[in-house]
Amino acid sequence: MTETPPIEVGFLTFPNVQQLDLTGPYETLASWPGARVRLVWKTLDPVRASTGLVLTPDATFETIGPLDVICVPGGAGINPLLADEETLAFLRAQAQGARFVASVCTGALVLGAAGLLVGKRATTHWASHHLLAPFGAIPVKQRYVRDGRVMTGGGVTAGIDFGLALLSELAGRATAEAIQLNLEYAPAPPFDAGDPDTAPRAVAQAVEARLAPMIAERARLVAEAARRLGLDAETARR
Repeated sequence: MTETPPIEVGFLTFPNVQQLDLTGPYETLASWPGARVRLVWKTLDPVRASTGLVLTPDATFETIGPLDVICVPGGAGINPLLADEETLAFLRAQAQGARFVASVCTGALVLGAAGLLVGKRATTHWASHHLLAPFGAIPVKQRYVRDGRVMTGGGVTAGIDFGLALLSELAGRATAEAIQLNLEYAPAPPFDAGDPDTAPRAVAQAVEARLAPMIAERARLVAEAARRLGLDAETARR
């Protein structure tokens, strides 16, 4: 009997990636024997995440081959990718044959810059949610959103929810539930501060102020990327 080939999953792994955006769904999907999960970047050189964890890509854009799932995590490092044509071209090429085109957190904006979110319902981190519309996406505030073969996860920890939802699509609900149990994923946070609508106002204001310079630069880059795609304000509202 011929063995079923593994589902090929690739996570874009770039400098200043938010490591939990990547490692949360990575752990979920790599826990399923039916998947082969790869870390993909331009080179095989180690990549330092935004909080210092060092990740080692095991495939490059040139060597990876076709992927069943291509996923872009987020983080501060996505800003340069919004104008990185080599990366955007790689995503567009992989998206042509992929079963799922996916993102976690602000990785959605990179999909948008590649022209892959036009007309699609999508989500991202709350602080960048307003930057989905310029790419022609339909912003949805949920932990994860599926629109056809496009699946996007919300900010950072939502990557685990996203990973389980994606796994249920690939391997069935029972497999996803078994992996959830094995990971003991039963979140019960000590504070109700994980959303700007429920966090204490002083906390929300402090975080918003800290993120403001990066978000302003990101907004500028998103506007430029949308213009390159020929998306004007009217298109974004559709």
